[in-house]
Amino acid sequence: MRNPILGGVVAILGVVALVLIYSAAFIVQQTQQALVLRLGEPLAPVTTPGLHWKVPFIDSVVYIDNRILDLENPSQEVIASDQKRLVVDAFARYRITAPLRFFQSVGTVQGANSRLSTVLNSALRRVLGENSFISLVRDGREGLMHQIAEQVNREAANFGITVVDVRIRRADLPEANSQAVFQRMQTERQREAAEIRAQGNEAAQRLRARADREVTIVVAEANSKGEQLRGEGDAERNRIFADAFGRDPDFFSFYRSMQAYEASIKPSDTRMVLSPDARFFRYFQDPVSAVAPPAPAAGN
Repeated sequence: MRNPILGGVVAILGVVALVLIYSAAFIVQQTQQALVLRLGEPLAPVTTPGLHWKVPFIDSVVYIDNRILDLENPSQEVIASDQKRLVVDAFARYRITAPLRFFQSVGTVQGANSRLSTVLNSALRRVLGENSFISLVRDGREGLMHQIAEQVNREAANFGITVVDVRIRRADLPEANSQAVFQRMQTERQREAAEIRAQGNEAAQRLRARADREVTIVVAEANSKGEQLRGEGDAERNRIFADAFGRDPDFFSFYRSMQAYEASIKPSDTRMVLSPDARFFRYFQDPVSAVAPPAPAAGN
């Protein structure tokens, strides 16, 4: 029969062994690196992922991120070499490459962000203060970001950090300056628009004046030609009337009387009171005798 005391001791030893194994083991993930502290003193960093061992109750493990980390820098006001004030918004990407130095210098990612932000701001002011506004926004932006990254990297090496990239997200004039520039640009465009409108009005006036002159000339020539043709027509009419009157005076008298009747006897016109025996109506009484030639006088 088994001794119950011995079984209890074995169970206790098993539990202790499990606790010791659990306390001695630690796992390093793919995105981590570990730093083992023995009584507060750091040992060699563990950079290989997997299961690792430490001395239970004596060693402690500090995990440090192995991925590329972001540093979002707040907007800074910088004075360029041409004395223009700029609001620069930049960010950086970095990686912890020396875990021991990182732990000894800054300790945590928050501490690293704080120290690195100060370094980045100083580099921004130094580099951008030596270059003009035009080179930053148009000509040499890529080169300036490379210079800033180099300067930040030199100082970040003291923290066990390697800066992967530095980028300038935005570089603009301050809001007040931007409004002043916008107002100046708007004024210039309005002045240019006014000049263009004035030139257009001047050209339109010239075209209208030329067109009016040509219209006047054309109308005058047309009136002259019309008067000439009208005069020739009147002359021809008078010649025909004169010829007809010379050939048959009675017919001419009859024709003129018909025109007089047509002109005087119109509806809604002035009324005239005449005697039916008036000579004016002689063609209504006896048209044949009115136009017949008078009889020759009897010979003596």
